[in-house]
Amino acid sequence: MTDTADITAQIRALASEKHAVILAHNYQRAEVQDVADFVGDSLGLSRTAAETDADVIIFCGVHFMAETAKILAPGKTVVLPVLDAGCPMADMITAQKLAAWKAEYPGVPVVTYVNSTAEVKALTDVCCTSANAPQVVRSLGVDRVLFAPDRNLAHWVAEQVPGVEVIAWQGFCPTHERIHAEHVIAAKEAHPDAEVLAHPECRPEVLALADAVLSTSGMLRRAVESPATEFIVVTEEGLLHGLEKAAPGKRFFTLDPCAVCPNMKKTALPDVLRALQTLEPRIEVSDDVRTRALVSVERMVEIG
Repeated sequence: MTDTADITAQIRALASEKHAVILAHNYQRAEVQDVADFVGDSLGLSRTAAETDADVIIFCGVHFMAETAKILAPGKTVVLPVLDAGCPMADMITAQKLAAWKAEYPGVPVVTYVNSTAEVKALTDVCCTSANAPQVVRSLGVDRVLFAPDRNLAHWVAEQVPGVEVIAWQGFCPTHERIHAEHVIAAKEAHPDAEVLAHPECRPEVLALADAVLSTSGMLRRAVESPATEFIVVTEEGLLHGLEKAAPGKRFFTLDPCAVCPNMKKTALPDVLRALQTLEPRIEVSDDVRTRALVSVERMVEIG
């Protein structure tokens, strides 16, 4: 057996023995996605965490995702295989900064992207993902919202929900922010028949060049359902593995330079194995923070 096959076999055996479920985000390494029980976007992973009957959740993603799982499943042991796999966007707003911002806009509801810390979620009216952000804003039935922390997602939501003023915190995803319109134009010239699928964390001028603006789960559905056979994928390159599995007869192209999230790539198979062996490092959220954050996260999951 190859090392990868051997480690994979050990992981699957231990997961069964310890009644653990392995969750992996669409941006994880290919071999980590392949060993997981469920691969998805933030919303899908949150739902799975809330519904699983497993005793242990091994979360192959970044810190805020494992925290969200712990918020939804407080009775489970939640393990993040690499503790310093973080999210720079989530770090761009703190609970203290959000509290001060809210004070400037009394009575205006706060919508926070799930890419945020538990403490920030605890001060939020409702969370959202890139898959359901417009629906979340519509659900509030108001004409103004504060939207944190992603200014690019906020800009896209404002376009999708006319009549609502979306006041954006000035955070962003560094990986998506590095993608410029010129990169997409070059890819379109190289692949003129390809559909362009872009993630709403991208800059507005990048989204303007897309045929469809979608979450990662939306891109997977589009690849299967679209009559197109070629796609330019404007998001983190880890999604290509899932796209190629979902639509094996089609071709998918990344941009040059390739969009890679270093934090999403920190988790490797040996880390997953070690996490199952030790059930460490565990993610904990204080009862006070968890109780308040749960309200906003459950509303996100319910809206779907």
